[in-house]
Amino acid sequence: MDEMPKDKQPSIRVMAMPADANSAGDIFGGWIMSQVDLAGSAVAHRYVRGRVVTVAVNSFSFHQPVFIGDLISCYAEIVKVGNTSITIEVTVFAERYREDNPVKVTQAVLTYVAVDENRRPTPIKKQDV
Repeated sequence: MDEMPKDKQPSIRVMAMPADANSAGDIFGGWIMSQVDLAGSAVAHRYVRGRVVTVAVNSFSFHQPVFIGDLISCYAEIVKVGNTSITIEVTVFAERYREDNPVKVTQAVLTYVAVDENRRPTPIKKQDV
């Protein structure tokens, strides 16, 4: 996904604020990673209909920096559903202040595991995506 999808809603959308930036005005990579994890876990939670925990960051690529005032949209899609795990790809676009076209800034793949009330892995019931 190289262009922001027009037919899908983002899992989350948030504006990068001054408190999220380093002294050079770039947004910390860890802040973006946190937003990606929130977006991926929301989709995993919705599919599993229960609690999930992050067990792996399979890949994470920063394509462009994010700046204060950028509105980021995180699009999350299910890649694979296993017995107790679910893998989600998250693509992040930034809508920059005074620019017309959103740019892809980050792409990641994360794996979550469904857990029960005792925090033990639990089977995922397969469903249509």
